[in-house]
Amino acid sequence: MNVIAQTANQAEGLALEEAQQYLTFMLSGETYAISILRIKEIIQYGQLTEVPRMPDFIRGVINLRGAVVPVIDLGARFGKQATKVGRRNCIIIIEVELGEETQNVGVMVDAVNAVLEIPGSEIEPAPTFGTNIRADFIAGMGKINGKFVIILNIQHVLSMDDMAALVSVGPSSAVPAADLVQVGGG
Repeated sequence: MNVIAQTANQAEGLALEEAQQYLTFMLSGETYAISILRIKEIIQYGQLTEVPRMPDFIRGVINLRGAVVPVIDLGARFGKQATKVGRRNCIIIIEVELGEETQNVGVMVDAVNAVLEIPGSEIEPAPTFGTNIRADFIAGMGKINGKFVIILNIQHVLSMDDMAALVSVGPSSAVPAADLVQVGGG
């Protein structure tokens, strides 16, 4: 594990000790949360440009104000069925560390719920068994109104190995930004 990834993991661990805000969202009938510190924006699911020979969990790319942004189907990433497109689908734009650079990545979810503050005292360590996703994808289990919400370790979900495939989707990709549908204002 490189120094940047270790620092990011330590920062996420420290952040879990204090009250922190999380964006909660639905995916395959389950509620998940991501720290808002990593989230840049949320956009409506729109037209994606498919990129050949990408892993199944990479849905395609979007043009976000001139930048090519890969979109990950979180359901497929977790080894479940691909997310069905409906009117409530959203793409959460997340900033992820990739080596010494940062990359914006879109994460497709069923629906966004709310931003909630979860005190550190209400967060349990990640379980080693009994979840539908890999244990290293879980930063902790947040308790909200007596129910547990899986807090994702987004740096692991969008790991360096997977991100290496995304680098080729960046601006030097075979898909010119001008050929992609423009998303968002600005």
